[in-house]
Amino acid sequence: MSNAAISVENVTKLYRLGSKQVASDSIASAIFGFVKSPITNFKKYRGLYKFDDVLNDDGTYTSQEDVLCAVNNVSFECGHGESVAIVGGNGAGKSTLLKILSRVTSPTFGQITIRGRISSLLEVGTGFNPELTGRDNVYLNGIVLGMSKAEVDRKFDEIVDFSGVERFLDTPVKRYSSGMKVRLAFAVAAHLDPDILIVDEVLAVGDAAFQEKCLGKMKDVTGSGRTVLFVSHNMAAVSSLCTRGIFLEKGRIVKTGTSEEVVNEYVSSLSVSEEGIPLHQMTKREGDQEIIATKIEVIGENDAEILSPCSGQEVVFRLHYHCKASKVYKNCKFCVVVHRQGQFYLDLNTSLVSDESVEVSGDGYVDFRLPKLPLKGGSYTLGSFIESNREIKDNILSAKSLMVLDGNFYETGRIINNWCPLAEFSVEFNQGG
Repeated sequence: MSNAAISVENVTKLYRLGSKQVASDSIASAIFGFVKSPITNFKKYRGLYKFDDVLNDDGTYTSQEDVLCAVNNVSFECGHGESVAIVGGNGAGKSTLLKILSRVTSPTFGQITIRGRISSLLEVGTGFNPELTGRDNVYLNGIVLGMSKAEVDRKFDEIVDFSGVERFLDTPVKRYSSGMKVRLAFAVAAHLDPDILIVDEVLAVGDAAFQEKCLGKMKDVTGSGRTVLFVSHNMAAVSSLCTRGIFLEKGRIVKTGTSEEVVNEYVSSLSVSEEGIPLHQMTKREGDQEIIATKIEVIGENDAEILSPCSGQEVVFRLHYHCKASKVYKNCKFCVVVHRQGQFYLDLNTSLVSDESVEVSGDGYVDFRLPKLPLKGGSYTLGSFIESNREIKDNILSAKSLMVLDGNFYETGRIINNWCPLAEFSVEFNQGG
């Protein structure tokens, strides 16, 4: 018999979609419907939670239009002291699975076993009363999250110091800014002391500096020997905090393994699913397409492609191209850009490093070598640009997704502030003039 901290066996969660209301076509039918509605509504709402009509003998279910499967036959275990990430796109079933494990909702089929005291950070700030002061809400929220008054008393000073709102502690929370509220809420949640901690996307709160603080606190939690189940869209945080991962898609497990393996699988799926088609088949591009970009790769050691490079790692951005006509194209310029949310972080352009005239024909590729990747952990978008004789041949801004993991860029192991760009530099001290 398994002694894992969390055991999930063949768990499925179904929801029945509500039916449309049918308008009455006469006064008589409206009156009859009004009289009958209590009985009709009782039967309808009771039926929303019964799935006998779709359950098969082997434990599976028969798909129906009015039945939504949020979690589909999921099984896994988490050992004591393990940190496990659950990743996947929106609607993959991650939050529903965590709610089942937190006993917020019950599985339709299957069984879960929890061995140890469990606490959940599903929605930061749940239980805050805007009319109460920050001090009162620390106690209220702590009790909502499963702490005793004695525990809150013991950790009160740490919570307040972590939140940074000590000056406003006796002010009603309704007068707090949104940033102050989330800082105080996370500070309470971060000081829980359970055997098992379930965390759902709580590192996306506050400003950049506070997010770094949150990440540091979560590292302390995962390093303390507790079992942590962690959901996040931040793949850098997943790689930093977790040793093992689970990739969910449409309610099913499609990959389990080390956090690095799961992150690579997830990022690889994004590069196809977000654009829907490979780069060479994309139609939303500018230029006459006599020369087109067919693929962008990030290359590491041994000429192998890297799906999730680390900050500070030596990499090559490889831009593959195809010339459609059987001729030589002169005065060519090739470019790969890295951007995110309208801000450009890298412009790798052949014209910036060479004055030589570039001539190309047929198929080939251009390598842009970076001794140290100057990107912080996070998700980025790659774009490409090709020009010949000052004529645009191909221009596509969203060619591929790129996930960068936090790395030891300065080789000191220190955390880098999010708002600071990365640059390789040296330091020299001189004293006495």
